[in-house]
Amino acid sequence: MQGSQPQFLYTPEQRAKRDATRWTLVQGVLAPVQFLVFLVSLYLVLNSLRTGEHTDWALASVVVKTLVLYLIMVTGCIWEKVVYGKYLFAHAFFWEDMVSMLVMALHTAYLWVWWQGQWSAGDQLLLALAAYVTYGINAAQYIRKLRMARLQKPATQALHPSSPQVSV
Repeated sequence: MQGSQPQFLYTPEQRAKRDATRWTLVQGVLAPVQFLVFLVSLYLVLNSLRTGEHTDWALASVVVKTLVLYLIMVTGCIWEKVVYGKYLFAHAFFWEDMVSMLVMALHTAYLWVWWQGQWSAGDQLLLALAAYVTYGINAAQYIRKLRMARLQKPATQALHPSSPQVSV
């Protein structure tokens, strides 16, 4: 029965590629940086919507958040190509990549309306919040995958359960 077999994120070859590429470290550094930028921006956006103060800071923070998102997306595509042979939509990260496209679309839409300046600041910030909700969902997807990867035993461990387990 296929559904009862464990789902592995990496073959032994993919795990070796993941562990050997510098892009894993780049992703490992950029992900918490992006999350920190997100938290600061979210605070500024919510505070601006609540008080009407520091709106320029809030609007600019969403631009910074979007630029960091673009950076992590590009480097993530490179990582995915190195590990899985595809820039996007590798089987193991298909749904994460699908939601990432929505995240990118909403953030890009924000940049467009911010650049055009035809939406009110409040409407721009509400669009940013929509983008941030999808980002939060996407971040949770990736955290789940990271946890799955840490729990996944290497193929050699599964064949030889008495050998020491290697952490991810």
